[in-house]
Amino acid sequence: MKLHSPLPEKKTRLEIIPLIDVMFFLLASFMMVSLTMSKQQTIKVNLPVASAAQSDFKPDMINLAVNAQGDVFYNKAAITLPALETELAKRFGQDPATPVYISGDVNTRFADLVKALDLVKRVGFTKVAFNVKPTGGTPAPAQP
Repeated sequence: MKLHSPLPEKKTRLEIIPLIDVMFFLLASFMMVSLTMSKQQTIKVNLPVASAAQSDFKPDMINLAVNAQGDVFYNKAAITLPALETELAKRFGQDPATPVYISGDVNTRFADLVKALDLVKRVGFTKVAFNVKPTGGTPAPAQP
């Protein structure tokens, strides 16, 4: 025998709005965590050597060199950093798309190369690369 309750029968409902809120929160949390995760690997390499390098000077590019003592050279002439900034500003006014190549000696400190790179970027040049000398054959394997 089936007994009936005086209260009306309610169907069970799954509330979807709080479920969506929780899912969006989880999605946003995982996205934020995945953006901050970066795997950094360091490998010992010999930077001044490359198999596909350009070694000739062209008039439509700017060539900078930094020797082991930290002296900066602009088109094979020694120059100070403030004077270099004014020369680069003149060249930037003529053609802002001129490529800039920075060459460094094998024994040049990284900080001296970064000073030259920072100066070039501060003037406004966007096409900047480091010059390397070509190897005679295949590049040396990286050592872990």
